[in-house]
Amino acid sequence: MLATVVLGEAFEAVDMHTSLFRSTDFGETWRNEGRLYPGTKGRLTSDYSRITILPDGELVVLMLRADRSGHPDEGLTNSETLGFVPTEFVTFRSKDHGHTWNGPNVIDSPLGDIPLELCSPITPVKDGRCFIPTSTWKYWDGSTTAGYRMIALVSHDRCKSWTEYVDVLVDPKQEIQYWESKIIEISDNRLLAVAWAYNHVHKKDLPNQFVLSHDGGKNWSKQKSTGLSGQTLTPFLLDDGRIFSIYRRMDKPGLWTNISRIEDDQWINESSEPLWGQNVAGLTGEGDNMTHFFNVLKFGAPCITRLPDGTIFLAFWGVENCISVIRWFKQMEIQ
Repeated sequence: MLATVVLGEAFEAVDMHTSLFRSTDFGETWRNEGRLYPGTKGRLTSDYSRITILPDGELVVLMLRADRSGHPDEGLTNSETLGFVPTEFVTFRSKDHGHTWNGPNVIDSPLGDIPLELCSPITPVKDGRCFIPTSTWKYWDGSTTAGYRMIALVSHDRCKSWTEYVDVLVDPKQEIQYWESKIIEISDNRLLAVAWAYNHVHKKDLPNQFVLSHDGGKNWSKQKSTGLSGQTLTPFLLDDGRIFSIYRRMDKPGLWTNISRIEDDQWINESSEPLWGQNVAGLTGEGDNMTHFFNVLKFGAPCITRLPDGTIFLAFWGVENCISVIRWFKQMEIQ
């Protein structure tokens, strides 16, 4: 197993950089193999990444590289405008299980220099295309040319070029911002997209929203609620067609798992279980300023994969006793 891990002196620090961690015992133990690449010369950048294995076994790392030169003493977002520092997507590719890499290869975004969020690994689908689920952000000064929307960059050549994008979730009133979005392929060749929805006018989190596409992502259904009060929802398709999700719950403390099914284009929740942190107070911030919320965040970024024996392996980062850690869990069967 191979993992991308961000190491830095603090949350959103300018020295956050991606390192590779490898396990040869299915995640029981891990060793740090060092930085993915030396970094940029001549400008101050931080980075973080998500990793994907393509159907042919090639590995692709999607990295968001953030230019910190203009605001070295700030976080990634402006507390006054909720604008983002300048960003760019880059990729690294490996054909030998991550021992050597080609890259960085800068993605020429079809949206130009609009800041984008890295919230998901590259998502390959059965017809050979790849998606990058992401959301648009404002520039640092608060201006925007794209508004608030969840989009998906699309590649038709195995993640080499990304000349197309599609709108996935867009609020006509432009009151709702969509973060931590994900896309997975489910039954009947449908695509499922989910996102954390935040109404910036009323300063209020909404239940996680979802949409479906029946035509490969060209068109998406009207957004609906998952009924889950939370953030960073990460869905995973089970063999029986149900959806196993992990998310940071907001109406109750901690990280939770959820089982649901899609029936007649409706999201139906079956069961929910606490996983971590339900007895720990102060794991997330409160108040109207989302930048301050991000700065005091104490856990998140859940990811899920399947081991060769069918075991579900999931991991996330958290803070325990003032120490930043990455935790993993395994579950053989999901009822």
